[in-house]
Amino acid sequence: MRLASRLLFFPLMIAAAVTAQAQLSNFKHVVVIVQENRTPDNLFQGLCSAPYGACAVPPTRMAPYDIQTSNWVTKTGTIKPSPVALADTYDLDHSHNAFNFMCNMVAGPHPTCKMDGAARIPCSAETGTTCPTNPQFKYVDNSTGILDPYLALATQYGWANYMFQTNQGPSFPAHQFIFGGTSAPSQSDDAEGIFAAENTPDGAPVGCTAKASTTIKVISPSSTPPPYGVEDSTTYPCFEHQTMADLVSDWKYYAAGENSYWTAPNAIEHICLPSDGKCTGYGTHVDPLNPSQVLTDLRNCTFHDMTWVTPTAANSDHALVNDGGGPSWVASIVNTIGNSTCTDTINNRAYTYWQDTAIFIVWDDWGGWYDHEPPTILGGVEGDYQYGFRVPMIVVSAYTNPGYVDNGRYDFGSILRFTEFNFANLGLREGELGFADSRSTTDLRAFFHLNQLPRKFTAIPAPKNADFFINDPRPQEAPDKD
Repeated sequence: MRLASRLLFFPLMIAAAVTAQAQLSNFKHVVVIVQENRTPDNLFQGLCSAPYGACAVPPTRMAPYDIQTSNWVTKTGTIKPSPVALADTYDLDHSHNAFNFMCNMVAGPHPTCKMDGAARIPCSAETGTTCPTNPQFKYVDNSTGILDPYLALATQYGWANYMFQTNQGPSFPAHQFIFGGTSAPSQSDDAEGIFAAENTPDGAPVGCTAKASTTIKVISPSSTPPPYGVEDSTTYPCFEHQTMADLVSDWKYYAAGENSYWTAPNAIEHICLPSDGKCTGYGTHVDPLNPSQVLTDLRNCTFHDMTWVTPTAANSDHALVNDGGGPSWVASIVNTIGNSTCTDTINNRAYTYWQDTAIFIVWDDWGGWYDHEPPTILGGVEGDYQYGFRVPMIVVSAYTNPGYVDNGRYDFGSILRFTEFNFANLGLREGELGFADSRSTTDLRAFFHLNQLPRKFTAIPAPKNADFFINDPRPQEAPDKD
């Protein structure tokens, strides 16, 4: 018996040693991949059928995905959703006014959204075409398998049932919240509940290099909701406050367009340092011309502690302007990280990029598409503009359990909180910025189990690979004017 006990004991010792050796205290790299303008009900109906999974409202153990497949709510009853191509021929308004339409707010001490007003959201069609009937009540058709890379990522890694954009509006303020936790012009404005709420008129260039005459609408607290807020057009879209890039010094931001809505650092004065119509303060931190440079950099073992990646128009999922390349684009980034042979040395041990990277794939706003799940409206002055509608989020790492579905309520501030928690070795604490990161109560730690051995990476099948995006000769255009 003693011999048998010893024989059992030694393998356990070896296993414990291997596990201990493999443990990380934190990720070396955090990557935020931002796609455009979709809701879970619109983009992820594929989670509701074999071989991917099953859906229920509310979710159950046997049907864990909270996706509504029928009985979408209108003011007069319900409607059956119908399919539309990912690369469709129309776009929906997703301004703050459009939020108010779809939300149909019920005022009170704890205001809520009825979520029955999507039919009022305006639609604009490609030249020579018209918007279809009930354009807001569509889900993306996956009969060709175009969404399979997204579905594979969602079911092989982590899916958030309740991820909400922090802001109630379109892309420019959304990307400010993702990058820095607020779209307020200053720290004091954030405390007073004053936020940039819209894009610039007619898609005019934005940020600290915009024309001096450029203004952007802001929302400020209103004592007589709904709808919340009073908007004006007197604010220049160049702001001054801290962002996550001020807390994590080793960072990189990939985008298409120097003064587009999606190049968030361009609207932060001390990062941009505007001069003669250009941002002169970027250094090597911002690549505003070619998002696919992230793939080349990764192949060259150039990887930063904190990375944001935004897409070109063709790869954005943005209605009207995308060509269906988004799922392959996202898969190419994940596959490049997952298959990389580049390593970091942590505690005298080599870790591949796959073994020490956390990847968040999130969509910046709802795009005007229907979603059934009402957002939580914050109390205080921030409640005039927070939260917005549900957006998809997939979490990928070597330490995320396969098929994990999380029912916590998250927002962009949750990503910031996780980043602050992850980089506690830099002296950061959760809520350090004092913006959305402070107001959020969740930090996404549930998606990761660093006490486990890292999972082996399996490539995500996709019709286009990294070589396609690196060598794509088309102009690297920003996603659109909204």
